[in-house]
This record gives sequence, structure tokens and C-alpha cells, in this order.
Amino acid sequence: TMPSIFSYQSAEVDWCESNFERSAVIAEYYNTVNGTTLFSFLLLAPLNFLVLEGAGLPSLLAGIFSMYFHMTLSYVGQLLDELSILWTLAVAYSFWYPKVYFPSFIKSRKHFFWLSGVTTVISTLMSFIKPAFNAYALNCIAFHLLYLTWRELKKCNDKRVHRMAAVMVVWWVLAISSWISDRWLCGLWQAINFPYFHSFWHVLIAMSLLYCCPLVIYFDVNYEMPSFKPKLGYWPSDSWPVVVPYVALEQPHKQC
Repeated sequence: TMPSIFSYQSAEVDWCESNFERSAVIAEYYNTVNGTTLFSFLLLAPLNFLVLEGAGLPSLLAGIFSMYFHMTLSYVGQLLDELSILWTLAVAYSFWYPKVYFPSFIKSRKHFFWLSGVTTVISTLMSFIKPAFNAYALNCIAFHLLYLTWRELKKCNDKRVHRMAAVMVVWWVLAISSWISDRWLCGLWQAINFPYFHSFWHVLIAMSLLYCCPLVIYFDVNYEMPSFKPKLGYWPSDSWPVVVPYVALEQPHKQC
């Protein structure tokens, strides 16, 4: 008989961390607790509620569903995890994708909403065909985001913007390196009893997004609120080793 799609370990994907090693009810303990819960759920989701209104709920759900997936390794958990990320990205693109980069046949933000919605629905249906491929496809979207960031940095001379983008990229490189290591070098990490790189991925990608969100806001203000001049800052201070980046709106806008 076919296993229930809600059953433990019915997913197509099983990460490198040993299952049920530290708990009888949590399949991947560190992936569940250390990564998703602490960072995606407790840190990024509340931040997005405050500064990225539309993406707050999807990102919160992404944290919850990722926790559920790693706890159960179920087929449903895998799809909920991946599709919540897909829809979070769709919402972010719909609201904050710069109009200057719209395809020529798109004449308004409303039309772009429809394009994003149709594309996301089609992608959602296709994700059921081969779920194990979904994570690779989602990671590839990062390359488009990096390309857009590069395009925007070419227009900007603000050193703080370039610095924040560089930090974001460093965190992302560390994150994707951890993700690939867990997928492709699992035998090595299990041999040395250190199969925890996917939990590192959760932490590192959360840090990258922590810098990505203010950059998105900064560029969006430049396009949508030209009467203001956005300025990037760090709370509580630039000199602190651990900071939360933010955007402040100051005097009338001048070309970046």
C-alpha cells in the first residue's frame, strides 16, 4: 500500500541529519528547532510584518511549515514548506518588483499582479510532478534577485547600500554552500559525525534575508516615494558586532 502523505518520512527528501536521534517525535531535531523556529519564525516573520506588510503572513507560514516538514519529513510537510516559500516570493515580486523592469507587454502593477499570480499557480501545480526538484528551482530564484541587485547597484553611489548588498551576498554564499554541502556531501559529514549543514542553512539564509529586506525597501522608496531620501542604518549602532539593518526616510530625495 502507498504510504499516507501525512505519514512520517513519506517525503521525497531526507536531509543529512540523522532521524529521530534526539527525539522520538522530531525527525530532524536541529533542522526543526535551531534553524526554522528561532530565525524564520521568531526573527524574520515579525520583522516582515513591520516593514514588508504583504509578505509578513506568507513568511510566517513559511517558518511554521518548514518546522512541520523537518519534524515529520512528511510528503505534505515538504510541499507546504516549498510552496509557502514560492508564494512568499510571489507576493514579494508582486508588490516590490520595480516597474522599470516590467516586461514590455505589462502596462501596470495590476497587470503584473495577474502575471505573477498565474505564474505562481502554474508553478504550484508543476511542483507536484517532482517535489524533490522544487528546492533546486527555488534556490535558482536567488540568482535573479542577485542580478536585480547588481542592476540597482550600478545606479547607486551610496557606499552604505553597496556595503549592505555585499554583506547580504556573503551570507547567501555561506547559506547556499551549506545547503549544497548537506545535499551532495552527506556521506562525508556523516562519516565525521557532523551532518548539520542544513540547519546552518536556515540560520545563514535568515541572516541574508535580514539584509535583503532593507535593500528591497530602499530601492522601492527610490522608485515609489521620490519625494523622500531613504538612508540605510543599523540598530542599535553601526559599531555593534550584531545589528539589525533598517531604512530611515530623511530629507527630500536626491538621485542616489
